Parts: sequence; C-alpha cells; structure tokens
Amino acid sequence: MPPVIRTPIDRASPCKIRVALIALSWLCALPAPAQMARFNHNRVGVPDWKVDPDFRNDVFTFARVRYSSGLSRGFRGWGDYRWETDYPDAELNLGFRLQQMTSLKVNPEPAVVDLAVSNLSQFPFLYIVEAGGMYLRDNEVDALRQYLLNGGFLMFDDFWGETEWRNVAKEVARIFPDREIVDLPIEHPIFHCVFELKEKPQVPGIHVFPARYERDGRDVHYRAVFDDQNRMMVIICQNTDLGDGWEREGDNIEYFRQYAEPKAYPMAINIIFYAMTH
Repeated sequence: MPPVIRTPIDRASPCKIRVALIALSWLCALPAPAQMARFNHNRVGVPDWKVDPDFRNDVFTFARVRYSSGLSRGFRGWGDYRWETDYPDAELNLGFRLQQMTSLKVNPEPAVVDLAVSNLSQFPFLYIVEAGGMYLRDNEVDALRQYLLNGGFLMFDDFWGETEWRNVAKEVARIFPDREIVDLPIEHPIFHCVFELKEKPQVPGIHVFPARYERDGRDVHYRAVFDDQNRMMVIICQNTDLGDGWEREGDNIEYFRQYAEPKAYPMAINIIFYAMTH
C-alpha cells in the first residue's frame, strides 16, 4: 500500500493536517511496553519526542472533550470527572505509538477542550470517553454541531450496555435530530484503511480482564453519523474500551498482547487515519 497524502481542506473547516501514513504490517513488530508501572502527569514511563520545526504548525493533536456531568440526569455514581478517565496516559501512549509506527507528526502535548469556550477549529479530532452518563448543555450541543458540519470528527469510546447506549444515542440525537446513527459493517474501509481487521475489535477494561466484556455489553458495535456528502462525522465505539488498551498497555503483558497490541492500537490508528483523509 503506498503512502496516502491528505489533501488540504477549506480554512473554514477544522484545521486538519496533511497526513502520510506508512503502510504497516500487523503490530508484530511493535515492541512490548518498556514501562510496567503506572504513569503520572509528568510522563513517567512515557517516552517524549520533539516536533520537527518544519512541522510545528502541522501536527496531529489528540483533543479530549471535557463535558458536563451526568448527575443532573440521575446516573448513580456519575461524578464530574468521567470525561478524564484514562487521562493523560491514554493519549500520551497513543501519541507515542502514532509517532513510532507511522509517519504522522504528532504533538507530544495532548489537549483538553471545553466545547462552549474552546476554539474547536484548531482540532480536527475530538475524543469523548465514558459518555454513558454524559449530559451536554445546549450551548455545547450547538458548538459540536457547528464543529462537525464544518469538517470536524468526533469519537465516542468506553461505554457499555443498553442503558448507557440509550443515553449516548439521546445526546447524539440532540446534536443531529434529523440524522441517522448507522451500524458500520466490517466491510467498511475504517476497519481496513491501514490495518486489516478481520473482526470489530472489542477491548475490555483491564479491571475485568481476562473477561472479554463489561456488564451487559457482550456485543461490540461501531456506529457512525454521516453528513450530506457521506463524510463520517462521528464514530461511536460501544461495548469496548480502546482507551484502556492505550493507557494500561504497560500494566499487564498478557493484556498488552491480547488487546492493546492487536486491537486497541490498530483500531485507533485506523480511526485517526480515516478521519484525517476523508
């Protein structure tokens, strides 16, 4: 597979970067994690890297959404900080693996964005974790709708079961009341654009490992919302915890070999590649 170069887009859209991803074999070449201890916010155990000055303004920045609490909807146990689950280790590890395994230029400093006040157009890719109890305020809904229609991409990750799915679907319907959420078949290019995935990856949280899934989330689903030009704007990863596969890669070698290496990283790279090139 030859390198793919992303074409520039209109400046009105989020500032997507040019991407050249190297065609890769399966992650059999990916070294086992050097770190086997928990990380902290000072990058302990997470390698750092420098951005080439020529790419200072042309790098991929992983941006996590700081959303409102679900407490107002009565979700028992949901506090104000579910948005930061796996933070910052998940994005630090993923950024390092992106930098290591592809030719994508990656910002070593991930971002946290507030939907109603941040300049979302700086970030082509947004990540929301544990949205099963998320509640978006009206101004956050409006900001997300404008961002996505202007070319942005949003990924939901790490929520389990039907109760949490209903809440995510309800919040997405507030953003796009007239657009359908569709199931992605395994034939969709997002499962094949860099790594050839033969099944939809399901990654359990490490706290339930070696179990394959959590609660009633037996069957993994990847769903999407498209715009009028059939561009994917939103991917919804249900009954899987890709972020734990990134964050906890150094905690357990079996977890790394069964889930982080063959599933969590390939799916994340596919999603980011697809978002940057479509």
